[in-house]
Amino acid sequence: MDSYRPIDCHLHDYLEIACLYRYRLLLELVDGGRLEADAISTETRPSKEEFLLVASESGQQALRLDLLLAITPLTPGARFGRVLLGNRPKT
Repeated sequence: MDSYRPIDCHLHDYLEIACLYRYRLLLELVDGGRLEADAISTETRPSKEEFLLVASESGQQALRLDLLLAITPLTPGARFGRVLLGNRPKT
């Protein structure tokens, strides 16, 4: 796996709001994948890599933040819309 590239600091606010309200999210991954899951929490590991913890029908998983392209809340009345996390696929 490539070395971790932190996302911009202001984007963490959206992730924290999603976790606080347990939003259902459409997660777009830089590899083109998509996933619907409930936001649970964020975590920083000793390696300084940051993750979004989510729960879906297939169970809980940790998604490295720099592998997320965008998040879109699916929860009605969400406090924000689609957020591009600024990570583009590597060429």
